[in-house]
Amino acid sequence: MAQHKVIFDTDPGVDDAMALLFLDLHPDIDLLGITTVFGNATVETTTRNALFLKQLWNIDAPVARGAGRAIHPDRIEGPPPTFVHGDNGLGNVAGVPETVSIEPDPRPAAQFIVDIIRANPGEVSIVAVGRMTNLALAIALAPDIVDLVKQVVIMGGAFDVPGNLSPAAEANIIGDPEAADTIMTAPWKVVAIGLDVTHQTIMTRAEMAEIAEVGGPKAQFLSDLSQFYIDFYSHVINDGMFVHDSCAAVYVVAPELFTMRRGAVRVSCEGIAVGQTIQKPDGTFFPPGPWDGMPSQDVCVEIDASAVMALIKRTISGR
Repeated sequence: MAQHKVIFDTDPGVDDAMALLFLDLHPDIDLLGITTVFGNATVETTTRNALFLKQLWNIDAPVARGAGRAIHPDRIEGPPPTFVHGDNGLGNVAGVPETVSIEPDPRPAAQFIVDIIRANPGEVSIVAVGRMTNLALAIALAPDIVDLVKQVVIMGGAFDVPGNLSPAAEANIIGDPEAADTIMTAPWKVVAIGLDVTHQTIMTRAEMAEIAEVGGPKAQFLSDLSQFYIDFYSHVINDGMFVHDSCAAVYVVAPELFTMRRGAVRVSCEGIAVGQTIQKPDGTFFPPGPWDGMPSQDVCVEIDASAVMALIKRTISGR
């Protein structure tokens, strides 16, 4: 019997696809829903990709379309990073249709999140690996959900390391910093799995090929769509890729593989450091400031990377 009920908030996205397959295949996960958001591609494309993967991989969870832009009206989204995830958002892999034959859930993602949480009080972990826009909209729609969520596990932020979209900011946070600040300062449990540790989790092309060989058609398709992403990372990794989003999925079932630091977190929403995630660790003292009175959240500062990778490979390959 599955021990963890999960909503997966995502912008597929190559590493999102790996995390989705992990969540669907892990025996302790009950995947209640998939909500889409803009980011790695437009929300039209990320929703198509989520529906396509749901159909291809026979995933039972419904898909709800989410936000297509940031919550701040003046925040202008740049073009999707096609050089990272391909023109179709799934590494330009062959076989992804322009449209799919199944429809998303009729509810917007924010309403879907509210309804699922209220139907499962205290039981749902939200695993959010894209912009935090849907979650911020859900809080605005129904503030009571902050008392009903088990935890919010995000892939996002760069706390003690440089970002990947600027020296200060990680992509998911800078894409909607106001939403991210809302999530970090809400009185619910947030676990932030950022670049501090995801840059330690690398899957090589050879490892992906081994998974595909034993994991069947699902793992083979994941391997196929990952090749473009691996090529992109060739400037920093020797024939491999970071598995950012899967780290957040792994935390749900194996939190003992992560070392956390508690403290209030704020997100810079203006200036040259827009999108920067800044934690005031518990037990540190400063003059009065924006962290005062904010809830302490968990930021991951260390990871057992080899154990995390072993669990991902074991789950996806079915070993």
